[in-house]
Amino acid sequence: MDNWETWLAGGLRILLITVIAFVVRLVVRRALTRLIARLNREDEKDGRRRMARGGRLVNAERRRQRSEAIGSVLRSAASVLILGTAGLMVLSQLGIQLGPLVASAGIIGVAIGFGARNLVTDVLSGMFMLLEDQYGVGDTIDAGEVTGTVLEIGLRVTTLRGENGAIWYVRNGEIKRVGNLSQGWAVAAVEVAVAPDTDVTQVRKLIATAGEEMSAVPPWDELLWEPVEVLGLESVALDSMVLKVTVRTPPTQAPPVERELRWRIKRALDTAGITQVDPPAVSLVKSTD
Repeated sequence: MDNWETWLAGGLRILLITVIAFVVRLVVRRALTRLIARLNREDEKDGRRRMARGGRLVNAERRRQRSEAIGSVLRSAASVLILGTAGLMVLSQLGIQLGPLVASAGIIGVAIGFGARNLVTDVLSGMFMLLEDQYGVGDTIDAGEVTGTVLEIGLRVTTLRGENGAIWYVRNGEIKRVGNLSQGWAVAAVEVAVAPDTDVTQVRKLIATAGEEMSAVPPWDELLWEPVEVLGLESVALDSMVLKVTVRTPPTQAPPVERELRWRIKRALDTAGITQVDPPAVSLVKSTD
């Protein structure tokens, strides 16, 4: 009779531990899910945020995916902690010595961790990328061998779309360095080559006027963050001289600005009767020594 009472009491304690563990796990996971959902709703309520300068819009998908990925990590960590603690308490109720078991589990964990070290590296790298907000959905990044637009960020893999439309799946652990081309600003640079006897002062005035006209019309009024600047003579040769023109633009917007600025400068020079020439070519001469 005493044995039955002991077994019954032990079974009830085990059942109680199990029920409490699953209830606590459910409550914690729901609380984390609601917290992430509330943060996402606040982002949606605020709408799309504009960058501090310029008119480029930042997609709210970036923050949503980042918060959901972090929430997934927190939910998984909470589940492992709660269920692991409950499991140890159940084993203790069964009279199993936890010391040798924990030591054996540690050895097994080391073996599994060694075999899955690449997976662990990928996941840890993904977690730090998300926490540090190194890049997000919609950013254009240089991830080493691949450059493209971020479509999705996972704990193990980052998905990119390359310039030719190809989809690349890059393991986070393989990204040793990353350049974010969508943060800060970019510089549009144009070289203007004219004949060496051309009036440089006149050319500078024409370029400045073309830049002012460009900055006064949409969409270029939002894409030119500074006045167009003529840095001066980039090079001088017997048959040409090259002037360097630059302007600061939003990230990833330098190529279209360069094309438009180049066209407007050419039109201004043609109107003034100034002909552009080919820039001096670089030739390699083999040494006879």
